[in-house]
Amino acid sequence: MPTPSPLAGWEDVASRDVATNGITLRVFEHGPETGEGTDRPLVVLCHGFPELAFSWRHQVLALAAAGYRVLVPDMRGYGGSSRPDDLDAYDALTLCGDLAGLLDAVGADDAVFVGHDWGAIVVWQMATAHPERVRAMAGMSVPAAPRPPAPPVPILRKRNGDDFYIVWFQEPGVADPALARQVRRTLVTREIYSAEWAARPDEQLPPPRWLSDDELAYYVTEFERTGFTGGLNYYRNLDRTWTLTEHLAGRTIDCPSLFVTGSKDPVARFMPDDRMERVLTDLRGRVVIDGGGHWIQQERPDEVNAALLDFLAGLD
Repeated sequence: MPTPSPLAGWEDVASRDVATNGITLRVFEHGPETGEGTDRPLVVLCHGFPELAFSWRHQVLALAAAGYRVLVPDMRGYGGSSRPDDLDAYDALTLCGDLAGLLDAVGADDAVFVGHDWGAIVVWQMATAHPERVRAMAGMSVPAAPRPPAPPVPILRKRNGDDFYIVWFQEPGVADPALARQVRRTLVTREIYSAEWAARPDEQLPPPRWLSDDELAYYVTEFERTGFTGGLNYYRNLDRTWTLTEHLAGRTIDCPSLFVTGSKDPVARFMPDDRMERVLTDLRGRVVIDGGGHWIQQERPDEVNAALLDFLAGLD
């Protein structure tokens, strides 16, 4: 009997194009229709960089099996979704507008939003800018934090230097070709991206143990087609987002919230989670998965799924 493909479950997840906020998102959908014999909330999963809706493949199946309707977009700039050329089309308020429009398109008043990496930044912002649309939320890897006192990129440059990845990403046309030159290398490297990393010869590394060859091929195919500019433009709007969100300064996030991270996630070195309670007034849990790294929902899906299902059950 042939061995089932690791992608078999994902291939059963339906997808469609959804018009929202002037663009089109490719959205994967799974689970029972809301309102059809269930009072469970809609769940929206938002990925980070460099990821895709596919990054949530383990969570989509587990949440749907537990009776939740799940929507998972390729975020603006990624995969099958629109990739606007205008750099200014990627500030966080615009990204939140995509999610609000997604809810409108499916006839939902609100949802539980779950985000990883940049997806976490967007859903924290969503709960600040559109609190009426967020029933509850969970962030992974990137914690909620108070608004910085000044635009963030100069602060990061001063603290970490010009080769710090977020600083290196700022100039259009620099990191873009470096990351796209050898997509497989970009996706499997164990290092943090930098100009020094980009200048070295390509490594021939195996995929991490939690990513099969078929799963890696899925990512490689998509990013060879799209490149990385859409995702890099999120970073290039950090300071612009800071300016655009001045009117939200001092707001707290009052819905139920959860934070999940790995004990070995390198993000904690420069974005500690010790200030979350200044922002989150109803933090229901801080889950640290021992030995977990940055790609936590893919590395440790069983533990992440258990944390999410426990959090969702507590909302009833």
